Amino acid sequence: MPLFTALTVVHLTRSRMRLRYRTGTSFDKHSLKRLLELRSGVDRVELGGMNRSIRVWFDPDVHSVHTIMCLLEGMRADAFVALERNRHELENSQVHSVFRGVLAFALTPMLPPPLRGLLTLLACGPAIGQGLRHLFAGKITSETMEGAAILISIGRRDYAAAYMANLLIALAEYIGQRIDRQSDELLLSLVQPEAEQVWVRRQDQDVLVQADQVTKGTIVIAQAGETVAVDGTVLEGQASVNEVSMTGEALPVSKSRGDRLISGTTVEEGRVLVYAEQVGQERVSFRIASYVESSLQSKSHAQLNAARLADRLVPFSLGLAGSTYLLSRDLAKVAAVLQADYSCALKLATPVAFKSSMYKAGAHQILVKSASALEKLATADVFIFDKTGTLTSGDLEVMYTLSMDPGWTSEQILLLAASIEEHYFHPIAQAVVKAAQQNGASRQHFHHSEVEFIVAHGVMAYVEGKKVVIGSRHFLEDDEGITFPDLKSCIRCHYGESLTPLYIGYDGKLLGIICLRDELRPESHQLLEALRKNGMQKAVMLTGDRREKAIEIAESLGFDECHYELHPEHKAAIVEEYRSQGKTCAFIGDGINDAPALSLADVGIAMQKGADIARISADIALLHDDILLVSDIHAMARHTMKRVSTNYGLTIGLNSVIMLLAVIGRISPITTAVLHNGTTIGILMNAALGARTPRRIINTTPAQVHHETS
Repeated sequence: MPLFTALTVVHLTRSRMRLRYRTGTSFDKHSLKRLLELRSGVDRVELGGMNRSIRVWFDPDVHSVHTIMCLLEGMRADAFVALERNRHELENSQVHSVFRGVLAFALTPMLPPPLRGLLTLLACGPAIGQGLRHLFAGKITSETMEGAAILISIGRRDYAAAYMANLLIALAEYIGQRIDRQSDELLLSLVQPEAEQVWVRRQDQDVLVQADQVTKGTIVIAQAGETVAVDGTVLEGQASVNEVSMTGEALPVSKSRGDRLISGTTVEEGRVLVYAEQVGQERVSFRIASYVESSLQSKSHAQLNAARLADRLVPFSLGLAGSTYLLSRDLAKVAAVLQADYSCALKLATPVAFKSSMYKAGAHQILVKSASALEKLATADVFIFDKTGTLTSGDLEVMYTLSMDPGWTSEQILLLAASIEEHYFHPIAQAVVKAAQQNGASRQHFHHSEVEFIVAHGVMAYVEGKKVVIGSRHFLEDDEGITFPDLKSCIRCHYGESLTPLYIGYDGKLLGIICLRDELRPESHQLLEALRKNGMQKAVMLTGDRREKAIEIAESLGFDECHYELHPEHKAAIVEEYRSQGKTCAFIGDGINDAPALSLADVGIAMQKGADIARISADIALLHDDILLVSDIHAMARHTMKRVSTNYGLTIGLNSVIMLLAVIGRISPITTAVLHNGTTIGILMNAALGARTPRRIINTTPAQVHHETS
């Protein structure tokens, strides 16, 4: 990647500049810092953290922006490939060790006896040196034991055993490092490239600015061939947008006024003006990049436990080798025992298994933010679902409008509500506006005052000096003091038909009721069946619906428990109640008021159409609007833990058998080295397979998550 596309100047004064590098850029920040600080005229260099920035203080009499950038360009060959060089350095050294060992082994028989030991010592020097460094640092590790085993073999003039041990150690480490690096690269391939410059509309003029200069409220222009740089709502125009990287939708999606645009997607045709709502670190694409990067550093309990066990078993192995020598005085047995240890497979296999599974999940539109999220999901026994937007599609449709005032027709009430609701991009508001637009020529707009949005209640405005309130019954009756007549005869059928009422009050009276339907997802019942097959003990539904409607839905889908007539704050309390009973809870939701429950649950899963705060609070985010992805990731999590458990058992079992055979002298040091390192390589390759992809996903076409980079 060229330097000038990797780094962007985001702030500049006479003696200081701040640069930002793109996510996924391959360079070693610390190497760059050291190289810059060695230059005369550069006073100080600081590295940023999550904001991916580099700050440079310089003498303005010596340097300018141009000269600093030229310095960086000159350092590109050193600093910007340093990370890639560091990644491959260890692998290359291990490959060289293998070649050196093979060459030395071939030459050894041709040399006089006094030189054979010296050549073997030189060829095996890296392995011996690593063991000595650990020993001098006060650590007894697997590397220490391997180095001791090689030294013992050389001391016994068993050069073949020393060479074989050195060869297999280097080969196993090479394969382990390569698998680990490739799993990291697979995860990073999910990160989308960022737009660096953006066209914006300022005072009726189109201006090209740096992407990081865009602020909330800016009107951004997105046109054919460009990557969308912000999250926002289309104000004007029409475009065909490729959202495959974010939603998994293979076909381009048409976008026009009122539609949501997500950063990281690509405009294929057309041109739209977008009102920027999330910029910078708030954007979906930035958060996904941050989640992927942080997931590379996350450690599960299984991984930490495996590492701790590996460290505890080293003294055991060393003690067993010492006991073997005291009882047999046979250094060959001691060398064989020291060859077999548990550390390599225990420490490497578990993180590789998690990373591979997280990549597979990401490739199928499921973003797992940490290894511990997979681990907790695998053991979850209670699944708690918020109904609206999760078990339902979230695509509301107006079925009919009831007038409670003879002076108003149903059509007039719908148009009044649409005139006020059209200023907000809420699902209910959009459904009302859409229904009103379908009236065609009869469309009438009611002029009104500025609209006030009351969170979790509704909206309010004035029409001809009279107050109009639209929202829930609680909002109108309790907060606005509007008297409700006996509505049972009017709305009994609504609840029987599972309709959602939206109440309109005008001048202190109930004016009408708009009845909307939010269809249940037809696959919801299938989801619960799949979760039960994979170990779910209890399915719980949460809803603000009244008792009759809630119980009807819960029973039709097969839920074990149903909590109804809930306020938003009740959801987190219910999650806490189950956790206090010792249950492992998974919460699935999508709304702003779901964020506390998503955070409090052992593992939170946010739906694709969910509010941004819900997706931030969740441990797992679905990038495609398919609720069956919940059962897919649950199955993948359980399979990952089974694979981790299998690898754990194989590591302990096979190496224990190898060690026992070495103690009783049934296998030589060479055989021990072959068996131990062979099983380590096999276990690592098994871990790299990751979770088995659920059959339902296999039968569909996965999203193309890879992208071209410059």
